[in-house]
Amino acid sequence: MTTVEAALRRMKGGRPVQAVDRPTGAGLIRAMDVVISLASLVFFLPTLLLIALVVRMQDGGPALFRQKRIGRSGAQFDCFKFRSMVVDAETRTPDPTDPDWAARRKLRQDPRVTPVGRVLRLSSLDELPQLLNVLKGDMSLVGPRPIVPDEAILYGRRFAAYCTVRPGLTGLWQVSGRNDVAYPRRVAMDVWLVRNLTPQTYLVLIARTVPAILRREGVY
Repeated sequence: MTTVEAALRRMKGGRPVQAVDRPTGAGLIRAMDVVISLASLVFFLPTLLLIALVVRMQDGGPALFRQKRIGRSGAQFDCFKFRSMVVDAETRTPDPTDPDWAARRKLRQDPRVTPVGRVLRLSSLDELPQLLNVLKGDMSLVGPRPIVPDEAILYGRRFAAYCTVRPGLTGLWQVSGRNDVAYPRRVAMDVWLVRNLTPQTYLVLIARTVPAILRREGVY
């Protein structure tokens, strides 16, 4: 049994999550997801192609990075990003005793990040391919940050709340300091967003995303 499956069983009294409550205005939110993500993909197509070319040219590796993340109802999906690390990054496990990694699951100075990748991260351009995840229905434009299976246990009893909505390309954590936020605080932000996700909250957080990206707070 995987980590996420075990966590799901604990969250639901020994039964895997089968169905969850839909947030208020879920139908409208999904409609906005489709329209905005499709329009954004068309608008950013030249940028997407250019970034893909640059990433491949730097070391000959793939332009896209796929990683299993947890989505709505605990289902796993392939989350897309432009590759910002060296090709064998997943075999170079960070030191679990590093204070940054222990507190935030991120490293301020990660030696695995490539020069091109650092630029992509600082500008958040590495996450543009997730518009495909939004269009597919794996993600929403607004929601909790998609977590990897090993992070499910860190949510504890709040993991069930995480599973009630699609994870988001942006959200409360993403506009509130991102990686500068300690992990328990991030979990609390995700739970708040789940409980307060409405079309109005959705639009407000999208509007706050561009200024947050420009400020580059918590981006590394």
